[in-house]
Amino acid sequence: MKALIITYYWPPAGGSGVQRWLKFVKYLQEFGITPVVYTVKNPEYAIEDATLQSEIPEGVVVIRQPIWEPYTWANFFLKKRSAQTKAGFLSKKPSLLGKLVTYIRANCFIPDARVFWVKPSISYLQKYLKENPVDVVITTGPPHSMHLIGLGLKEKMNLKWMADFRDPWTAIDYFHHLPFTEKSKQKHHALEREVLERSDAVLVVGKTMQQDYLKYNAKAHVISNGFDTEISRNDQVLDRTFSITHIGMMNEDRNPMILWKVLSELRNEIAGFFNDLEIKLVGKVAPAVLDTIVSEGLGTKLQHIDYLPHKKVLHFQQKSQVLLLSVNKVPSAKGIVTGKIFEYIIAKRPILAIGPEGGDLAEIIKQTNSGTIISFEDYQKLKEEITEMYANYLKGDLSVKSRDVNRYHRKEITKQLAQLIKDI
Repeated sequence: MKALIITYYWPPAGGSGVQRWLKFVKYLQEFGITPVVYTVKNPEYAIEDATLQSEIPEGVVVIRQPIWEPYTWANFFLKKRSAQTKAGFLSKKPSLLGKLVTYIRANCFIPDARVFWVKPSISYLQKYLKENPVDVVITTGPPHSMHLIGLGLKEKMNLKWMADFRDPWTAIDYFHHLPFTEKSKQKHHALEREVLERSDAVLVVGKTMQQDYLKYNAKAHVISNGFDTEISRNDQVLDRTFSITHIGMMNEDRNPMILWKVLSELRNEIAGFFNDLEIKLVGKVAPAVLDTIVSEGLGTKLQHIDYLPHKKVLHFQQKSQVLLLSVNKVPSAKGIVTGKIFEYIIAKRPILAIGPEGGDLAEIIKQTNSGTIISFEDYQKLKEEITEMYANYLKGDLSVKSRDVNRYHRKEITKQLAQLIKDI
């Protein structure tokens, strides 16, 4: 069988968006599926990681076509890197120009700024697929414009089509922040519904999203993210400090203010705590988050590293005393399953998660016995948990006994995906 995978994020793209399908492509051939990748030739990637190029299997066909993106124009006028114009970093105090750009982005480019790639891609792929037929087309979003390419090919060629949602569309964490007109909001919902209803199968990363999408497509399947790295325990050297490490983007919605308050209070209550403490934030962090940490008197304990290649990130995870996972405090919080959770699990360091105790993430942490999740407002429980962690750190006994983690290996998950592709 042959599958055409339509994705915006592909090496040299860095960050979490590229990992899911890069790993699926890595293993699909072992299960009888030949992948062909269709992606952009001249993208506006916020983050690049050239080391990921080496993970593309030899012989995989990668088709690249040019794209025009309005982000180039926006970044020129804002004089900022594209990472700062992404929705995750919407400022709560934007400039007048920033407000204008955000308004245009929300209402003129639906579903997103890659919409100008849709028609040229449908035209190109119609010709390509007549000469190079495939058994299934798979689109992955965000950006959800990729799904409109799949929808167009479905209408014109009646191909089998799977729509993969790495994140939800209208339920994504920043959707409620964008200044939509009522007409624009209705158009988003209508397009999302059309994609869900017309696709032959829908892939999602968690059970909450699956339940939401089953209303529109009975063939909505959970294919989770996972890990693809085996970490040797023989040469592990933990940080000598009481390190609390967060990997990945931390925007204002993800700012765990309750944690900074607890840490600030404990420095005055436990002798030696402040001296031992180290806060490590690896990845893009909103200025408001850094300001909160400083305002709580923790600035001297902060190490912020803007971005690291994926392989170096794994090293940081492995040696940290505690791995911090902060869920966005938004209406859709229960359905958020950040991809980093699986690499946190395989690092075998205690996970301290702040988020909804009844959400998809909490279920994974409980199932694997990999750490603790504490609700957004449970100050006392968080304080008790950190106090216990610090006591175990002092005894040299801060560890975790995880279990049942192999089910989240990328190869095992790809095996599940391959079966769905064969059954479509």
